[in-house]
This record gives sequence, C-alpha cells and structure tokens, in this order.
Amino acid sequence: MKRGVIISVVVIVGVLGVATVYLLGISARTPPQEAKFVQLFNSHRSEFDKLREMLQQDTNLVSVADWGSRMRNPMNSLPPERYNEYMQLLKQVGGRAANREEGEHADPSVLLWGWGFAGHTKHLGICWLDEKPPNQVATLDGYHGRGSYGNRVITYRNIDTNWYLWTDL
Repeated sequence: MKRGVIISVVVIVGVLGVATVYLLGISARTPPQEAKFVQLFNSHRSEFDKLREMLQQDTNLVSVADWGSRMRNPMNSLPPERYNEYMQLLKQVGGRAANREEGEHADPSVLLWGWGFAGHTKHLGICWLDEKPPNQVATLDGYHGRGSYGNRVITYRNIDTNWYLWTDL
C-alpha cells in the first residue's frame, strides 16, 4: 500500500514538473508587450542616442555583445575601453547586443529580446533607420509575421522620428 502511494506521488510530481517547464517555455516564446519596449526607450533615450552615435562612428564594427565584438576587417579590433562603453550602455538599456550595417546607412540596432534555437530564433529590438522602412505595422502586440524558416522578414513599428521597434516574429 505504501509503495503504491509513493509511486503515485512521484508520478504526480513528475507530471507537474513537466507541465511547469512546458508552461514556462511557452511564456518565454512570447515577447513582452510593446509598451514595455516603448517605455524602456523613452526612459533611456539618451543611452539609445549614444549607442546610435557610437555605432555610426565605428564603421568597421559589425556587432558587439557580452561574448565580444565582430569586425568587418578581422585585422582591426575594438579597443577595450570602447567595448566597455558599449557593454555599460547595453546593460543600462537591457540590450543583449548591438550591431550596424555596412555602408552609408548604418541602421544601428540594439537587440532586446530573443527566443529560439539556431535558425528558428525570433528577435525584437530597437533600431534607427535613415529611410522609412517598408514593412510597418501599427502594433507588434500579437503580431506574427510572414517569415518562415530560412526566409526572415523584418517588420517595424515606429516609436519616434527615425527610431523603430523591429521584429522577425
């Protein structure tokens, strides 16, 4: 009789544990509401402006995150004090990474949220664009884009002037 009770309790605890992990996984797949990101941007506008300026200046930089930096020309490197400045600003805005494009329009961007694995990762961030982007929506709340595996589509939501929320959901 005792053995049957113990087995039942172990099975119930196991099922509850699996259910909890599953539900936590589902909630992690859904990005926070866009209001959280807009509020973050508004409360840290000067830090986002500074990141934009730095990314526009560092023309050889591709991306920077806590794992280091990636440069267009591997013979160059980001000076440690500049890297530390990026890390301090990213920490203040809750950013995971910052990157820029090559050429005249750097389109600096700060990655704020991501979920997934390998080619199935979804992202959300804030960027500065010199030109108005094509794929704009009124809200990113509940948005699920047209992108598919291997065919990422970036969608934007204007925050202020040339600042946009972006996602590849």
